[in-house]
Amino acid sequence: MNENLLHALNDCPPRLAQALLPYLSGEQFSASFSAEEVTALQQASGLSAPELAIALLPIAASYAVAPLSHFNVGAIAHGESGRWYLGANMEFAAAPLQQTVHAEQSAITHAWLSDESRLTAVTVNYTPCGHCRQFMNELNCAEQLTIALPGCATQSLHYYLPNAFGPQDLGVTQKLFDPQTQRLSEHDDPLVQAAIDAASQSYAPYTRAYSGIALQLASGHWITGRYAENAAFNPSLPPLQSALILMQLHGHPVSALRRAVLVEVAQASLSQREATAVTLSALGYHPLETVTVTVK
Repeated sequence: MNENLLHALNDCPPRLAQALLPYLSGEQFSASFSAEEVTALQQASGLSAPELAIALLPIAASYAVAPLSHFNVGAIAHGESGRWYLGANMEFAAAPLQQTVHAEQSAITHAWLSDESRLTAVTVNYTPCGHCRQFMNELNCAEQLTIALPGCATQSLHYYLPNAFGPQDLGVTQKLFDPQTQRLSEHDDPLVQAAIDAASQSYAPYTRAYSGIALQLASGHWITGRYAENAAFNPSLPPLQSALILMQLHGHPVSALRRAVLVEVAQASLSQREATAVTLSALGYHPLETVTVTVK
């Protein structure tokens, strides 16, 4: 168990902390809890589901990387499957501030990359900022999504974002978390193909600038990330940040990165290349391979 998780246990109720130990000390813990594990934690702690989610926020916040703000935010995305996905804010020193990942984005993207089809709620330890409210408004569950905060009544997303501007205002009917499968050209390099597969599942209904990334680790395994666009543009999440979320939550240090491949579609109206290279450089990793593919 990493040191941050160990300290976070001290902020959990004692019965919950004891029940969490077998999960957190295992090498296979992936910063999420299945529906069965949630039920087991409720029974062991004596907490209701909403109380348990609030009590788990210190665990989520322990994954934060905040060298700029020193302000750790934790969030939990509740999947319709019953699985709970942890997330936390991530900042990148020496990179532009707009490359930052917010905790709600982290938890939601964690669920999205885990192939969850829909969310029911988001629990977070601080009130979501406007950026995150707009990001959540892109979800296919936005009309029903609820937000839970410590010491506050659970409210709908649109309580926090009244008169919202979203995909429907731009004639977009498919939403984030709806299946996305673009038919892109293929490649014989397995890592490049992994990035192509990620790009094919990216969500870019406004620009059609589908993109994905594959990060190969020292172990030989790789992690992929997909672009997630937003009607308001600025809350869009780049593919690199998407992959870095999983790296952080699954316990892979950036020092384990051995190869990075970004895939973009040809003649796209925007490119992730420069921002991706800048962020990787800020993390101490410099080479970036870029591959252009065509839509079939």
